[in-house]
Amino acid sequence: MRGLFSFMLTLSILGTVLTALVWYFFSKHNVQPGRTPHKSHIMNSGPVPSRTCKGCRDTVTDKVVELYSHSWRKQEDKFRNFRSLLSNRCHGLTKAMVTQANTPLGSKVVYDGEKRKPLQVTPELFSTFAKENPFVNTTWDTCSVVGNGGILANSSCGEKIDSAQFVIRCNLPPLENGYERDVGNKTDLVTANPSILMEKYGGLQERRRPFVESLRSYGDSLMLLPAFSYGHNTPVSLRALYTIQDFDSPSRPVFLNPEYLQSLARFWQGQGLRTVRLSTGLIVASLALELCANVHLYGFWPFNEHPHRHQPLTNHYYDDRQSKKTVHAMPAEFDHLLRLHTQGVLRIHLGECAPTASPGCSSKMAWAPASVSGLSLPVGSLGSAMPTLVQRNTTSQSQKPWAGPDTNVSGPSGLGQGASEDPTQGSEQRTKHRTGNRRRPGK
Repeated sequence: MRGLFSFMLTLSILGTVLTALVWYFFSKHNVQPGRTPHKSHIMNSGPVPSRTCKGCRDTVTDKVVELYSHSWRKQEDKFRNFRSLLSNRCHGLTKAMVTQANTPLGSKVVYDGEKRKPLQVTPELFSTFAKENPFVNTTWDTCSVVGNGGILANSSCGEKIDSAQFVIRCNLPPLENGYERDVGNKTDLVTANPSILMEKYGGLQERRRPFVESLRSYGDSLMLLPAFSYGHNTPVSLRALYTIQDFDSPSRPVFLNPEYLQSLARFWQGQGLRTVRLSTGLIVASLALELCANVHLYGFWPFNEHPHRHQPLTNHYYDDRQSKKTVHAMPAEFDHLLRLHTQGVLRIHLGECAPTASPGCSSKMAWAPASVSGLSLPVGSLGSAMPTLVQRNTTSQSQKPWAGPDTNVSGPSGLGQGASEDPTQGSEQRTKHRTGNRRRPGK
């Protein structure tokens, strides 16, 4: 009798414990027996293990290769329609650069990247603006827009890039020491992120000659500085301009117009792009669509795996340095550019280039079948695959192949240092900007 009582007591205790465990499990996950778990709890439960897609090829790179068998052909009507829409909304030919015509003396410059007091255009600041718009009454037949993606390494695209009439490069990339074969060395416009000036050249506060010597690779090209995206950008951008003038460098510094950047952001938002900031690559590609009849993009591949060989790629063709934070939506931007490629508006070049007589990369990629000639993807075809690859590529995107003018070094709101500096205060302040704290001009 006593044994039976002990057995029943044990069963009772075990039942109570089991009931408590079941109740705890279902209450924690908000799941009731017989019901499907709530969608939000499924989404918040963490990433799906990679084994769920082990062996499958449903990724962006696979879709690119799969759909790479269609010939690319420019669609003149679609190009003209898109160019007209872009020009009517953004007016890149007249507003992309700050000039004395579009930003007169006494007006105010409104920063596009942060809410702060507008900057009054004083006589001294006005004197730094371009006197003439470099793009007025000037267009080109072919343009190469060169990103810095690792896909350019060992691409042999240098000759094709340089064959364009106008070549645009991003963020002062290296062109020497063997890189010429893959990226060329011709430059007509190069962007300069102030974060580079801060990191590599100490914000031009002391020795400035190394900066000037680094510009020799770009000849007399335009150097485009986002001086008015953030307050932090303004002092270092002005010091770059003063340094170029003091050392008689042939480089021609000009400032990106924040009004143009605001218009461009609204335009791409209207196209369905959702991003915190447009990347430099998308900015200059948009500008090229207004400047050039035939736009070719190189080095625009924001993923760390080659689209055909599936081999790992470095972040840039010259290094594998990762960015510090995410401010750009690189895969989303790439999807929009692919749509334009599909529509025959512009052409994206991936893979290796073979020598031909025509501008841009060969229509037959060296690693592709003989019938291959460029990407040709249905509009929105990356939609289902994009999240998969985005999950696989967990590295930061803010300085993927083409980094934007807002990449931050010292804080979350802008570039560089010295946000409180007034770059237009008198001759003494200007001297400080021109020469730094210790060195005199020419040293």
